[in-house]
Amino acid sequence: MKKEINFASMMLYIDQFTFNPFQENTYLLYNENKECIIIDPGCFDSDEEQQLVRHLQTNGLKPTKIVNTHCHLDHVFGVNFIQSAFKIPFYTHPLEELVLAAAPEIGKRYGVPCQPLLEKPLWISEKETLKLGDEQLQILFTPGHSPGSISFYHAASHLLISGDVLFKGSIGRTDLPGGNFSELEQSIRSQLYTLPDQTKVYSGHGPVTTIGEEKRSNPFVKI
Repeated sequence: MKKEINFASMMLYIDQFTFNPFQENTYLLYNENKECIIIDPGCFDSDEEQQLVRHLQTNGLKPTKIVNTHCHLDHVFGVNFIQSAFKIPFYTHPLEELVLAAAPEIGKRYGVPCQPLLEKPLWISEKETLKLGDEQLQILFTPGHSPGSISFYHAASHLLISGDVLFKGSIGRTDLPGGNFSELEQSIRSQLYTLPDQTKVYSGHGPVTTIGEEKRSNPFVKI
């Protein structure tokens, strides 16, 4: 099932889709020139793939790259399809290499197919910025749910794409390989809770929240 959110900011827009059996959120982040980054593509079957393609075509969006917050299988189901369809590069943090390589085997355990990548990813880290046209998003290193989890923050738009680090009223699980609760808690406290309260948090699962709301009420990481 697809769910869309259109958030108009001064310079950036974001559309949300909820895909695959894990109900993962895939995001299209784009500017006024329709240049588009696809974040965490989780489209799982042909229906979901075509939903995404139709949305891109209907709105005249021009994908330029795929970027992942992390590489658990529910966040990478659609990478091969999108790379084949649009001939664009795929970026993720280098510490996600082993997580990405393990995705097909993890898929077997869950009974859901996850194919190995057809092309090797390119690496991106917190030492860089994520560019979208003339805009730049800060890359925050937020491990704990996954060893190389990163989040993307655009200050002018009060917008954070957090992956599976922080959810509305919850946090990412830490019982998967490479997970660590202490690291996750530190990531949230030092990287996310230091952002302005009005920052909207677009998570890897579930609804939108704000940094202020989570600082006040999140039961797992309290101020």
